[in-house]
Amino acid sequence: MTRSLPILEVMRGSIVEAVHEGSIVVVDSNGKIFASYGDPHKVAFLRSSGKPFQALPFVEHGGVEHYGYTASELSLACASHDGARIHIDAVKALQAKVGIAENNLQCGGHLPNDPQMLRELICNEIKPTHNYNNCSGKHTTMLAHAKMRGFPLENYLDINHPIQQEILSTLAEMCSIEKEKIVLGVDGCSAPNFALPLYNAALGMARFCDPHELSDTRAAACKKITSAMAAHPEMISNHGEFDCELMKACEGKVITKRGAEGFQIVGILPGVLGKDSAGLGIAFKVEDGDTSHMDDTLVSNTRVRPAVTLEILRQLNVLNEAQLKSLSKFGPVKTLKNFAGLVTGRSNPVFKLA
Repeated sequence: MTRSLPILEVMRGSIVEAVHEGSIVVVDSNGKIFASYGDPHKVAFLRSSGKPFQALPFVEHGGVEHYGYTASELSLACASHDGARIHIDAVKALQAKVGIAENNLQCGGHLPNDPQMLRELICNEIKPTHNYNNCSGKHTTMLAHAKMRGFPLENYLDINHPIQQEILSTLAEMCSIEKEKIVLGVDGCSAPNFALPLYNAALGMARFCDPHELSDTRAAACKKITSAMAAHPEMISNHGEFDCELMKACEGKVITKRGAEGFQIVGILPGVLGKDSAGLGIAFKVEDGDTSHMDDTLVSNTRVRPAVTLEILRQLNVLNEAQLKSLSKFGPVKTLKNFAGLVTGRSNPVFKLA
């Protein structure tokens, strides 16, 4: 049976000290596997990589026009934001526009990843509220959708709520999988989350970026979301974070969304690999979850996903040398130093897409 394989190794001196395993698949918008490594049908939870799919029914039903969402606010609806001032202010403004309160959200609060905001909360002994949750834009938009359609707000996270059922059906349709085969779970923000094969997740992202076979309404909604994400990547995560910096470097040609526990999804727009090339979707899962580590400047660094993403795009010839250079702090190959600044080794991808 196909299984996950080594995707990145960490060297100390001349010895391999750690190895991360995973699976990768690249699928075009017509459903053909373009490239893969490991198990292309591994079942994994999308986690926050699923947020663009969760926003899609809202956009399809005219939510952007109903509330007057800006492109920046639509990007925030798909975000795993860092809780920077720009994000907290934008979420508050969006809630005022929609006509809901922060206490309508049921995501819970957590400390922000933005260093400046983290210092502010700690120094002032401020307990983070719902809006500081990296999913607060998603939750605000779920509530906006429910309010627009006349559905109850108090149980908007229940999987049997009409909004959640519509999200599940839309995800199944986009990813060409029966919704009964999607495994359900509860995300860190208490919203329903979905596990499905990497192949189907990648196909869904390919169709998101290249919706030529979808209905006019759905295709238009997909383009609104991908355009918003590309135009405002700082709302998806934060200035300096990998997803944001990759989308900035690619100037609207690549869409990416991180997920917890080592999941990443990437979309490549049609025409990037050639005049008539189809859109591509990439999904991969790091087996050990790929946790982040905070340095002494309070900046979080993720070891595997950014480096693997860049190596995939390098092997697919999506990124040119100038783009790779501008993103080199994320990988693919990284020199590792200790706290005294001495070089101790390196980390580098070890896979070849087939």
